[in-house]
Amino acid sequence: MFDTGPLSHFARAGLLDALQLVVGERRAVTPAAVQNELRNGVHLHPSVQAALDATWIETRELESTQEVAAFSKYAERLVSGSRNVGEAAVLALAETLPGCAVVDDAAAHKFASGQGVHVTRTLALLCQSISQGVLTVATVSSIADELLETDYRLPFAKGEFELWATENLPIAP
Repeated sequence: MFDTGPLSHFARAGLLDALQLVVGERRAVTPAAVQNELRNGVHLHPSVQAALDATWIETRELESTQEVAAFSKYAERLVSGSRNVGEAAVLALAETLPGCAVVDDAAAHKFASGQGVHVTRTLALLCQSISQGVLTVATVSSIADELLETDYRLPFAKGEFELWATENLPIAP
């Protein structure tokens, strides 16, 4: 289940095809709240429309009592005004359905992990794709650089993914 940030930045960088490759045979799901946040961002970044149009990304409403209760729990902790509504919905779905939430916000990641939710960050998903042989280190380095061009926050500067990976991951670039 994808939060707004990853989808928005991959779309802005023109990298939705790479994200689809990383997803592979797994389902890519976003709650309707994420779709609303993406729609609200199209006026600033028209390329975000590509995430809304991607047929491989499934939109899902929060429907069951369990999903709504989980959303309420995450919203109470994470939502401020109209911010982080999509994130709370992603975590609610990840808690109630079998799936993994792709959320980059540190506070949300920590809280969801503490609730037993399977949650990962975008960078971890990309690094996993290297270890699975889906993408190469050079490809992920290029993707990371393009994401940084969209002001995506990563723990390294442009051109430094391979060094970061060598120092932080059990992969051999």
